[in-house]
Amino acid sequence: MPVDEAILTPVINLLDLLGVAIFALSGALLAAKERQTFVTMGFFALVTGVGGGTIRDLLIDAPVFWVADAWVAVICLGTALIAWLTPTRWWDGELLDYADGAGLTAYAVLGSAKAMSYGIPPIPAVLMGIITGCAGGIIRDVVAGRPSIIMRPELYVTAAALSAGLCVAGTLANAPDGVTWVVAAAAGFLLRSAAIRWNLALPSYREGREGLDDI
Repeated sequence: MPVDEAILTPVINLLDLLGVAIFALSGALLAAKERQTFVTMGFFALVTGVGGGTIRDLLIDAPVFWVADAWVAVICLGTALIAWLTPTRWWDGELLDYADGAGLTAYAVLGSAKAMSYGIPPIPAVLMGIITGCAGGIIRDVVAGRPSIIMRPELYVTAAALSAGLCVAGTLANAPDGVTWVVAAAAGFLLRSAAIRWNLALPSYREGREGLDDI
């Protein structure tokens, strides 16, 4: 049976807002680099910030989080305003990639934890975490007409899957929620950070076939 939003702890709520803000910033910056208007930047910030969580809430039959909490939209539009008022060069480099990784894994933990709290079975709950972490960026890229990160072999979805999987595993093991969430988010973030630092990637289909042919 679904549980009331009020039982979710402040840690989960903080992860939610952190993920929203970071993803909203990435959406706004993409619009800024395309020299779009503030309205377009605000739209990209909102879609990117709430996209994954919206799909998750619809799938688990929960109230859509940003409709019930007006502060979420305020955070998205405020982030867009920050991007509007600052040069895009301030955000260039790997810093935003690492911040995006933090938002990705925090959101993956949030999605899985919320799904479990609504009685979703473990495997679908892991998928809800992955969707929560990745769907906003996918929507952003599709709307912008550019290749999505999921079409590249670098470890991105894998990091979200690791965080979501550890979150669900910790919940099933009756580990303390706070410890589970922190460990799950940290593990995914370390994997994503390693992928950024050393260009780690999964083998593509062609490379996999060549490896099999050599056996």
